[in-house]
Amino acid sequence: MSRLRIFAEDNPNTPLQTTDCHVAIVAALEKIGVAFERWTPTHPVKPGDAPEQVMAAYREDIDRLVAAHGFQSVDVVSIAPDHPDRVALRAKFLDEHAHKENEVRFFVAGGGQFSLHVGDRVYEVVCETGDLISVPDGATHWFDMGEEPSFVAIRFFTEPDGWVGYFTGSDISRRFSRYQPAQAS
Repeated sequence: MSRLRIFAEDNPNTPLQTTDCHVAIVAALEKIGVAFERWTPTHPVKPGDAPEQVMAAYREDIDRLVAAHGFQSVDVVSIAPDHPDRVALRAKFLDEHAHKENEVRFFVAGGGQFSLHVGDRVYEVVCETGDLISVPDGATHWFDMGEEPSFVAIRFFTEPDGWVGYFTGSDISRRFSRYQPAQAS
């Protein structure tokens, strides 16, 4: 189940707010410029499926979003718990960074956790199957897929280079909790 927890940046142990109500999540994230939608995945895929298989299954949704938002590239991250590079892939996204474009992800299987650092708050968003999140360009954040990642996400980019992170050098992400799928439900 999707969940939002909001923390003071100097207190990673006690959330100021916790909700798993979709309407409340949307309203809270909207205030900081983050779009959060709930879609019904129409084609079953599973972590570890080939990107080509996922792209073919969701071609209609992909084409619709590309046309509506002018995305220049689309890719798929499909990682099962036994992926040989899971540790390195997880580490790539764990430090606070930003992008020069919106970070748009549609989770078609499994889940992960985006943590956004906005002002003096940290917004911890657990995304699950069916969640589409759009983090605005320039928003500092990090992403955790967990120790045993199990998710498939379609990523949309306005820049043809795909994912390019600009790291802040802050250690804030190390002070906050990591994604724990068992705790997310």
